[in-house]
Amino acid sequence: MSYKEFEKSLDILEIVSKASYEELKQKYKKLSREYHPDMENGSEEKFREINEAYKVVQYYMNNFRFSLDEEEFKKQNPTYSSDWYY
Repeated sequence: MSYKEFEKSLDILEIVSKASYEELKQKYKKLSREYHPDMENGSEEKFREINEAYKVVQYYMNNFRFSLDEEEFKKQNPTYSSDWYY
């Protein structure tokens, strides 16, 4: 996962600052209901995009601290750099 992917996921989920896990979950539920393919304005592509974004941010929140800025992301995410495993 790169920071660009992570940042895109935050944009998709409309998260602009620090967020709690509960806030993330609420945002995800709201957006997934809105764009569910069975809904009037639903979109299978947008729904899939929201699910993928949720997985990315959820993974980060479950495995790292909750700061969402780029510097903190790079410090805490061991998969950011390709040379982390030597």
